[in-house]
Amino acid sequence: MSFRKVVRQSKFRHVFGQPVKNDQCYDDIRVSRVTWDSSFCAVNPKFVAVIVEASGGGAFMVLPVLKTGRIDKSYPTVCGHTGPVLDIDWCPHNDHVIASGSEDCTVMVWQIPENGLTQPLTEPVVALEGHSKRVGIITWHPTARNVLLSAGCDNVVIVWNVGTAEELYRLDSMHPDLIYNVSWSHDGSLFCSACKDKSVRIVDPRRRVVVAEKERAHEGARPMRAIFLADGKIFTTGFSRMSERQLALWDPENLEEPMALQELDSSNGALLPFYDPDTNVIYVCGKGDSSIRYFEITEEPPYIHFLNTFTSKEPQRGMGWMPKRGLDVSKCEIARFYKLHERKCEPIIMTVPRKSDLFQDDLYPDTAGPDAAMEAEEWVAGKTAGPMLISLREAYVPSKQRDLKISKKNVLHESRPAPASSTGSATRLSATAAPATVPSISISTAPGVCTGGGRLEEVLQELQALRLQVKEQGERISRLEEQLSRIENGDV
Repeated sequence: MSFRKVVRQSKFRHVFGQPVKNDQCYDDIRVSRVTWDSSFCAVNPKFVAVIVEASGGGAFMVLPVLKTGRIDKSYPTVCGHTGPVLDIDWCPHNDHVIASGSEDCTVMVWQIPENGLTQPLTEPVVALEGHSKRVGIITWHPTARNVLLSAGCDNVVIVWNVGTAEELYRLDSMHPDLIYNVSWSHDGSLFCSACKDKSVRIVDPRRRVVVAEKERAHEGARPMRAIFLADGKIFTTGFSRMSERQLALWDPENLEEPMALQELDSSNGALLPFYDPDTNVIYVCGKGDSSIRYFEITEEPPYIHFLNTFTSKEPQRGMGWMPKRGLDVSKCEIARFYKLHERKCEPIIMTVPRKSDLFQDDLYPDTAGPDAAMEAEEWVAGKTAGPMLISLREAYVPSKQRDLKISKKNVLHESRPAPASSTGSATRLSATAAPATVPSISISTAPGVCTGGGRLEEVLQELQALRLQVKEQGERISRLEEQLSRIENGDV
């Protein structure tokens, strides 16, 4: 008889999510109230950027990751846009460069000073103008330096070379309706998009062609999301005809039917997926929800495996996601979210509990580093390359080891009361009067050999005294055990 496992084994089943303490949150931030389904927050190992309310234009705040606590109302912002900011994204190859898209139809690229802002930043490094309506989607190329994609409400996708401030590709006839999101493939050769016409498209921007298209990926009319996975499959979130929220996994080679389809619940908020290509775990956060669900994607059916849910009390207005190289690998941290409330940003740490203090190779395979695999010109010329990987082992800081400390003075005897018999004391403390059960150490030195000014003799005396102390403690323990057994037997 064969017994089927009821619970699938996974090292991520017990991922433990925990919000940080209040003093480690970013307080008194007026998060933007714009009705747009972006995450409103972008994070990298150095800075946290949050789109905020601004009078007479659009602004976002850039805070050093370590600047927690209450943020002063007069704290400087990036405020060069003339309309509300809709989306922001940090450059994966430079932690001081961030791009923003706005209702003023422009894309701007900003250089943040080394220690953060000390005064309002109004002049971008580059201003990119090419959209005729508001720009709601910004995403950097994962492997090519200075390549940026923007998508606007004019249903146009533009790929820019930020280094030269020129349009590389303008894709204006592929999307007949509003574009909900765009996601680059792992090597940046393709991107997939989710559109209001309920279609998911896989596009090759350099050839300007739609490689594959799935109509009515989700039947519902509410916003969808589509992201590329590391192995080339596509993961989508959307709504069913009955307005129930769904997840689906698709094979680009055969888009007729989904490989897997799951229904979650019947809430209204759009589901924002965050994907970790190193562990194949997808975190799904719903706008207006107070939970983060996470799923593991595997090669065998049913492909999408629900792991667990992190729940909190407050609903989220938006969510930021820290790249893998910004995590604390010493604490087995596999993800960190930055949850936006109405007036604050709260980091949430996801860890996999491990007993060992060693670096966990299985949790931290080599991950995408900050170096670009190629220049923009090489990508345009047809080159394709995966991310430049780095090991996180060097970021690992082992916990403090308990070092063995040897004291020159024998402090063990100083705190003990003086014994009644001075003769017994002399017998105990004499280095030559070792009991027969404790082996003594004899070291002979050749004539003329220096012993370091009697230091060896000092160490031998300390060692002998420690042995005597151990013997005494052993005898004391024996006596106490004997008394205890008498008490238990009722003899006393």
